[in-house]
Amino acid sequence: MSVVPLEEAFDPLAYGGKAVQLGAALRAGLPVPAGYAISHESAIRIISGDETTIRELITAAGASSMRFAVRSSAVGEDGDYASFAGIYKTVLNIADGDRLLEAVRLIADSGRSPQAIAYQRKQGGSAPAPVGVIVQETIEADCSGVMFTRHPVTGEDERVIEACWGLGESIASGRIIPDLYTVSRGAASISVHIGDKETAIVPDELGGTHEVKLDPSLSRQACLTDEQARQLDGLAAQCEAVFGEALDIEWAYSNHRLYLLQCRKITV
Repeated sequence: MSVVPLEEAFDPLAYGGKAVQLGAALRAGLPVPAGYAISHESAIRIISGDETTIRELITAAGASSMRFAVRSSAVGEDGDYASFAGIYKTVLNIADGDRLLEAVRLIADSGRSPQAIAYQRKQGGSAPAPVGVIVQETIEADCSGVMFTRHPVTGEDERVIEACWGLGESIASGRIIPDLYTVSRGAASISVHIGDKETAIVPDELGGTHEVKLDPSLSRQACLTDEQARQLDGLAAQCEAVFGEALDIEWAYSNHRLYLLQCRKITV
């Protein structure tokens, strides 16, 4: 099969590090959104217009009414020493088959960008790297963010959480100053510094995303309750039990449900 459910992605040389990591998380019962993994060879066939592989992807996607987030899963991505964060393309909230195919092509091609090639060579790898693709259910996040299971600078044994309203792209793009939480292991202690969250990025009804202006009262309101911070500490402990300590986690809350979007080792 060229396109497999994420939980069936085992080979990092075929499907890339991110897909294999998410597949392992799903098999461990962690709350990862449903989706599919496309091997880098299959992504190349899609780019070249191979009808069999394209039909396989459209059939898999058409079996569900969900909208999709499409992300890279390159060979070597989300490894122990290099994350490739921000190097490859991401396309969110895909609403139809034509846009899905275009997103797969865009992400597979992003492995050939000057930025990706330079980063790959800096890590001592051959360039360009083969790029697999992940197609997942879009989570219409009420709030989202990143969490380090240990302090990423000092190494102290505490959770460091950044949170924003809407999709986490607001943090990744640097468009807002997120809320910053420090949570002790076990969540006996929770402290928060409210950020400057003037805007949020949200899914568009017609597909894609757009930025909205937040009411001033919401921009100065904490994104997370203490109970949600405790739940994130619990998710960190679950991820550590599967993948070891010192993890960089992407998460989202939608309708009071917590989702794990990505889990990788903290890298410099």
